[in-house]
Amino acid sequence: MDTYCLISEQTKKKLIIVLACALVFSSMSATMFNVALPSITEELSLTASQASWIVTSYMIIYALGAVSYGKLADKYTLKNLLTIGLLLFTIGSLVGFFSDNFAFIILARVMQAMGASVFPASAMIIPTRYFSPETRGRALGMTSAGLSLGVAIGPIIAGMMTTALHWHYLFALSVLPVIFIPFFRAYLDNQAGKDMKLDLVGAVLLGVTITCLLLGISTKDLYYFPLVIVFLVLLMLRMKLAEEPFIRLELFKNRRYSLILILFALSSGIGFGLPYLTPLLLAEVNGVNAFISGLIMFPGAAIAALLAKRGGELADKKGNSFLGYIALSSYFICFFNLSWIVGHSPYLILIILAFGYIAQSFFQMTLANTVSEVLPKSQIGVGMGLFMLTNFVASSIATALMGTSLSKELVSPRLNIFQVTNKATVYSNIYIVLSIIVIVMFTIYSVMISKSHSHSEMKSKGF
Repeated sequence: MDTYCLISEQTKKKLIIVLACALVFSSMSATMFNVALPSITEELSLTASQASWIVTSYMIIYALGAVSYGKLADKYTLKNLLTIGLLLFTIGSLVGFFSDNFAFIILARVMQAMGASVFPASAMIIPTRYFSPETRGRALGMTSAGLSLGVAIGPIIAGMMTTALHWHYLFALSVLPVIFIPFFRAYLDNQAGKDMKLDLVGAVLLGVTITCLLLGISTKDLYYFPLVIVFLVLLMLRMKLAEEPFIRLELFKNRRYSLILILFALSSGIGFGLPYLTPLLLAEVNGVNAFISGLIMFPGAAIAALLAKRGGELADKKGNSFLGYIALSSYFICFFNLSWIVGHSPYLILIILAFGYIAQSFFQMTLANTVSEVLPKSQIGVGMGLFMLTNFVASSIATALMGTSLSKELVSPRLNIFQVTNKATVYSNIYIVLSIIVIVMFTIYSVMISKSHSHSEMKSKGF
């Protein structure tokens, strides 16, 4: 059934605005507590390992929730899923606000993640389900703007609230999204997906596999990785043998979808280098404190948010591939230029960062739009959930690899001969490697687009 006509055009406009606003809070919640972590650690006398769980627990549940809600969206109404998600997020925020105990703070973060993880999948499913291919890019642009704005203002708001008030008020701020429930219930339709059995065994196997993988990456404990292999094998067997598996193997037999996941993994990995490496670089090489680092990073993310809608319009008018090539070119401009300006004025870094944030926003938009074209509607929910899950796993792997490179101070040889500041050589080398990855992405994307055009031409000729 065609779902584009389930709600009116006027309602669609209101719905996408409400979704974009909700996504601001969702992405803020994922980043704010990184800034507040030192204050929480000191006040509660936590060890470094304990403190890391405030972020790690959220990341694991958020990642698993993204794919779980995507699967549930194929069976239940988005209206009810968003209502449940927002209620869980609000309850978790209230628990956190009244907690002075480490265990309750972890409980609060887990509940927040269980609720907030409804948004990554919804941000992709709503434009795909309710907007026609001719207008879908603009809708994805709005959701991308919400995500980018949250990333931009999250650290700054967290820094100000933690300094002027108390870190508890970060939880209080997170109660506000509850106001969006009446709007989602008014604007979304009541249509549910087909009545299918949920594969709880498959869901548990996926959850344990991803949990072991993320724990192994975040703790650098090698004992988790044999468990990852064991549970991954069991998951694949379940996918093959179950009548209604949680994730169908057919998804990965779709070559274009598999290429999209690879490209998104690479994009998420290199894109995470912007918020992860920049504060470390500015502190170690330029002697800039955390607050000033946030101000330097803010304009790039804000510009990406402002241009996201324009990017969606370009995708609608000139096609996904046009926007994709703009994104990949911007990625290369960002990382190659960062490889030689590190160690120089932070204001140069501020300018170059904008290209990276724009690239990340545009490329996610491009790939999400392409997913909606290569998957049947019956697989869109879980397909988008896996798409967003890829983001979290790739970001975690990238963090571990970049952190290892920095800790080992891989300063020789100098990969960019134009980079002259010895203290920043390790960062320059990482940015050169990221530039090479962009070239690999450009090649994969070109092959995928070429095959897509060939397939379209054959279909038009009746083959």
